[in-house]
Amino acid sequence: MAGSSCFAQSFSLSAQSRRQWHPLALSCKAEGSCCPSFLARVAPTSRSSLSSLLIKDCSSLHTSIITLNPSRPKQCSLSISCAMGKASQIELDVLHDTIEGSLADHTTQGQHGVNYHHTPAGTNGYAFFMPSLNLIGEGSLKGAGAQIQELGYKKALIVTDRVLVKVGAAKAVTDVLDSIGVEYAIYDGTEPNPTDKQVEAGVAMFKENNCDFIVSFGGGSPHDCAKAIGVVAGNGGTIHEYEGLNKIKKPMVPLVAVNTTAGTAAEITRFAIITDTSRHVKMAIIDWKVTPSISVDDPVLMVGMPKSLTAATGMDALTHAIEAYVSIGSNPVTDAAALHAMRLITTYLRDAVTDGKNMKARDMMAYAEFLAGMAFNSAGLGYVHAMAHQLGGLYNLPHGVCNAVLLPVIQEYNAKVVPHLFIDIADAFGFKDIGENGALAVERVLAEIRSLSKDVGIPKNLEVLKVKPEDYETLAENAMKDACGFTNPRQPTKEEVVELFRQAYEQ
Repeated sequence: MAGSSCFAQSFSLSAQSRRQWHPLALSCKAEGSCCPSFLARVAPTSRSSLSSLLIKDCSSLHTSIITLNPSRPKQCSLSISCAMGKASQIELDVLHDTIEGSLADHTTQGQHGVNYHHTPAGTNGYAFFMPSLNLIGEGSLKGAGAQIQELGYKKALIVTDRVLVKVGAAKAVTDVLDSIGVEYAIYDGTEPNPTDKQVEAGVAMFKENNCDFIVSFGGGSPHDCAKAIGVVAGNGGTIHEYEGLNKIKKPMVPLVAVNTTAGTAAEITRFAIITDTSRHVKMAIIDWKVTPSISVDDPVLMVGMPKSLTAATGMDALTHAIEAYVSIGSNPVTDAAALHAMRLITTYLRDAVTDGKNMKARDMMAYAEFLAGMAFNSAGLGYVHAMAHQLGGLYNLPHGVCNAVLLPVIQEYNAKVVPHLFIDIADAFGFKDIGENGALAVERVLAEIRSLSKDVGIPKNLEVLKVKPEDYETLAENAMKDACGFTNPRQPTKEEVVELFRQAYEQ
């Protein structure tokens, strides 16, 4: 410590105390009424060998600058300037942090700092998955035509559903393909919660028509069905062989995913969810090779969505954002996307449901679902999706509605272990008076989720959806096998999953 110092302090913080501010008594000997009141906490850096302390001067009379010495990892030099013009250097003892320690222990990277929420898995770093090209905004469908022409594709299998063909919506895609001289065949057998049988039929049509790429048109169901068709067409076998994580050996057929809803983000993700008709469960196929080649999010195509679909898909997007943010697989990129998605959804979803022709709301919801997709595509999801998949598989219920009903129940369960993460979620929701009060943040977030669901017409609970309590055991058993649950911040027992279903039924 410098001999001329007017401050004196030795300070040490444990890993367990990193989230709190602790009193730091520094005595200033400068002349005048200079009585500083400091608070300190550990603020680990993004480099594994370094740590720092955040110093807060409650009296606003002092400022601090932290300098770090990699060769002396247990100490840092703190330079403090007081209001009277005096300056000094203090050596402070700090914990030697590593990537496995400090970065994991530092809990949030929203308003509380930039770092990891959880211990990084493995030693190979993070992966971030996205289509090679993403087109978004009004006019992006036309832009997709130019890209298809440039890539030289000759004949498309358009995967969509009968309703979109019947109402003429699919003409938006066929017009673009006609304008660039690309042939096509249309498979319109996709239904909500697409099945293995539909995938099989699509693969047969792809081969019979000698197609060389696929265009999916619609929401999550056509996109997922198209992905599964592409996987089987490119790899052989049946879609059942690719259930789980990273089971695909070869690239799937090129896929251009044209989106018409603002929720699933299936147009950009490495996930495909297909119902196994023999087991009555949803299979999760998760592999970066499932990622579409080109995604298209043109809000003009979303104007025709009915209120119920706008609501369900919007709540699906909110679920993606929240589950990605609390996921043990989160990273700074996914966190940034997740938090802004939450801001947009809580701001614009009500308007999009109320007035489907509100182009600003439609445009912002398109960005919101895209951002949420960016987040969960790399960070993973959680038990909301793991449980919702079972409800959809057994009862053929709308996926977004199941997510919306389960979301507050599961997040209340998760908040028991990560309440601090809800401080940032609350801020993204627009609550600016939370401070460091994790309990208040959880309370506000859960209340707003329920309020938003109610405002956009989501059913109150699983009882309204005709879920049978006698099925809880089977639903729970299958949910625990779902790959989406692996990144949940809290791993439940089967009995706890049964209880969560019960709470969602009775809420």
